[in-house]
Amino acid sequence: MELKVRYVLLLAVGLWSTLLLTTVTAHQDEEDEPIVEMGGDMDVEDDMEELDHGEELLDGEVEADMPPGPPSVPKVTYKVPEPTGEHFFAESFDMGTLDSWVLSKAKKEDIDEDIAKYDGKWEVEDMKDGKLPGDKGLVLKSRAKHHAISAQLLRPFIFDTKPLIVQYEVNFQQGIDCGGAYVKLLSQTPDLNLDEFVDKTPYTIMFGPDKCGEDYKLHFIFRHKNPKTGEYEEKHAKKPDADLRTYYTDKKTHLYTLVVNPDNSFEVLVDQAVVNSGNLLTDMTPPINPAAEIEDPDDHKPEDWDERPKIQDPDAVKPEDWDEDAPKQIPDEDAVKPDGWLDDESEYTSDPDAVKPEDWDEDMDGEWEAPQVPNALCETAPGCGAWQRPMIDNPSYKGKWKAPMIDNPNYQGVWKPRKIANPAFFEDLHPFRMTPFNAVGLELWSMSSDIFFDNFFITNERHTADRWANDGWGLKKAAEGALEPGLVNQMMTAADERPWLWVVYVLTVAVPLVLIIVFCCTGKKTAAADYKKTDEPQPDVKEEEVVEKAEADQVKEEKSQPAAAEKNSDAEDSPAEKEEVNEEEEDEEEEEDEVTEEVREQ
Repeated sequence: MELKVRYVLLLAVGLWSTLLLTTVTAHQDEEDEPIVEMGGDMDVEDDMEELDHGEELLDGEVEADMPPGPPSVPKVTYKVPEPTGEHFFAESFDMGTLDSWVLSKAKKEDIDEDIAKYDGKWEVEDMKDGKLPGDKGLVLKSRAKHHAISAQLLRPFIFDTKPLIVQYEVNFQQGIDCGGAYVKLLSQTPDLNLDEFVDKTPYTIMFGPDKCGEDYKLHFIFRHKNPKTGEYEEKHAKKPDADLRTYYTDKKTHLYTLVVNPDNSFEVLVDQAVVNSGNLLTDMTPPINPAAEIEDPDDHKPEDWDERPKIQDPDAVKPEDWDEDAPKQIPDEDAVKPDGWLDDESEYTSDPDAVKPEDWDEDMDGEWEAPQVPNALCETAPGCGAWQRPMIDNPSYKGKWKAPMIDNPNYQGVWKPRKIANPAFFEDLHPFRMTPFNAVGLELWSMSSDIFFDNFFITNERHTADRWANDGWGLKKAAEGALEPGLVNQMMTAADERPWLWVVYVLTVAVPLVLIIVFCCTGKKTAAADYKKTDEPQPDVKEEEVVEKAEADQVKEEKSQPAAAEKNSDAEDSPAEKEEVNEEEEDEEEEEDEVTEEVREQ
């Protein structure tokens, strides 16, 4: 039974380890290689050389000396994404120009003149380590500069009965130290001038990644108009629970998507996976709607208001025997100096082996003294120097007397100003109905260069946005995935980043080996093996068991003779019973012969 339990435990450990490894590998795959359903616009061409070689094999021309090569990697051919369906803006930069974009000529206010200009450089070019030749994007080229560029939509976006979907791609090719890569949806106003696009230009939504130091952000901010005052206030979405670090450090292209629905719900996605979601009414800071009541700013706490829940007892009197001057500790009068204490020896003495340095100048350095070393005589003695009684706590010590605390009979509680109706109260149950916008812009400051932007898309149809994403970002991921290392290399890389994975790998390999050894090298033990544990001669227990069994059978036979005689008398009338008795006797004889044979063999 114990052996079976051990087998079950070992098998459970093996299954647990395998399951854990599978979970880790799946998680790593989700982080590093998001799965994208590719549309029909992706052209994959097989290696023609391998195809020709296959035809030669069919013709019988086999080259025996040709070493087997690795399987061919499919080539992903870039194709410019074509916008389909309802959309308001689509830009892939594959024309190689910025003809539809406007560079800001403005200056930033309230800042030093040397850095006030928006003179950061923008270029349209291929990605530095791109896997898709011909795929171009918008690149922020300068560092420590202000950048501003914008473009008009095909038509203004009106927040009515359909959702807003905004998506674009970002690749931090050189990493990112401090800077943003967010996009602004510029509000439709009569005085909107893209030539004068600055940080104070009104926007409806700001969305995208931002990082400085170790603070990794993914903004979703919208400007909400107060229906009573007409003033705008920024509303910030809650911080995502997901770890965003990878998107800023892996130097890969990531797809950022914002979805805002007419029912006030929203989703923020990275690589088509939701990293943040919520509701405009409940998950924005500050809240959309102010409180119905506020504290009266003109209400003040009365001077005689008593907020003390406890006070010192005014009737308490210090006891007459209370000694406030008694010391906290006193010498132990019962202590006795240990025998052998060396009163005339000090704990340290001058080093007898020390020699004054030759360059010692007594006029400059003073009188030379040998360094102090522990006194050798004190090492074997209980102590050296003047003996003093040890200090103990003073039983009479009470410290400063204080009156005990009692409940305050005049306690009125913690004062709070009274509540009044909020004069600025309003209730907006449809914050989705934001200010329309008619332009998209990038207004950024960055300490890192070569930030790559691509495939901007704004629509009100989710399936249209997904199709554009598959034709653009999905193609990039397919090209990157074709050149990704195999599973073993990925596992090694993952273990380098997470050393605890080595334990999982070892368990996954070791546990099956242990199970194989246990099942192959152990089995059902014979009776002889259970008994004979060593090579020493053992008493022949089997022979004794045979003798005892024979004696028992003889006694049984003697007792059954009268009954057998009666059975024989009835045998003529019952031939079937006679055959059963004969068969039982034959079986007993065969069992005795088998036992005797085993004894002879031993």
